[in-house]
Amino acid sequence: MAALAKFSAFVGKTFAVWVIIFAFLAYFSPDTFKFLAPYISLLLGIVMFGMGLTLRAKDFSEVVTRPFDVIIGILGQFVIMPLTAYLLCLALQLPSEIAVGVILVGCCPGGTASNVMTFLGKGDVPLSVTISACTTVMAPIVTPALIYLFANQWVEVDPWGMFMSIVQIVILPIVAGVIVNSLFGKVVRQAVTVLPLISVLAIVAIVCAVVAVSQKQIAETGALIFAVVVLHNGLGLLFGYLLAKVFKMPLPKRKTLSIEVGMQNSGLGVALAMAHFSPLSAVPSAIFSVWHNISGPILATIFANMKDETPAKKAEAK
Repeated sequence: MAALAKFSAFVGKTFAVWVIIFAFLAYFSPDTFKFLAPYISLLLGIVMFGMGLTLRAKDFSEVVTRPFDVIIGILGQFVIMPLTAYLLCLALQLPSEIAVGVILVGCCPGGTASNVMTFLGKGDVPLSVTISACTTVMAPIVTPALIYLFANQWVEVDPWGMFMSIVQIVILPIVAGVIVNSLFGKVVRQAVTVLPLISVLAIVAIVCAVVAVSQKQIAETGALIFAVVVLHNGLGLLFGYLLAKVFKMPLPKRKTLSIEVGMQNSGLGVALAMAHFSPLSAVPSAIFSVWHNISGPILATIFANMKDETPAKKAEAK
């Protein structure tokens, strides 16, 4: 079990590498991976079940002890990323399918990877976990509403259908994970060490499925989508940091809001796009999944080396 846990940790740390390798394999040999497409929702459900296994009631405690910080984080997540996506689509005059995909990933809740990046960047981990948990719980209502608001001008949006999809592939697996954790805590704590391996396998399979199904479209528009995704992610990270700075939050919280706002549950974006729109609309989420696992560690490294120059510390330096 110890060896498996070490291997799982290694795979988790090198997640971006595996996603890139298999994305290239799926691009150059799409027929090999197309069989995975029908299982995207199931694979995401497995990831969400794993998230539920790690959640406890105390993960929501920051809502009570620091409601202002949590609310600012939630608003940042559900305002900055959707609005930025919408404005990018208008400014760059993106084709409708790509525009919907960019908006879709912008309207998703925060991803679990943000908690790891916050830890590595020496941010406020309890705040990060609480914001991610809250945005995920709110997603069935907020995400479809935002997609309808921003994407309805390009395609017909079915908010109720999206609500049901998010409940089925996100909320129910998380609730099941929480229940299993509370009933079999000791066993879960031993098994949770292999979760990074399972999550990486599932996300890699999801990315491979999208790339394989959309290979022809990616060949035509891949560079454009990649550029938009990189810009969207970068602006989210920047605006999240600036939002915290506007409210005069200390450096650890600024790091946290930057990462929470900029990193999305792109797996959910893929699942919703495949279920309600088109394979091409899933490509921005798939590329986002690859890119934010590159930009995230880079930013975490920068954050880890930043020093908080508070007035007190400046006075000490003098």
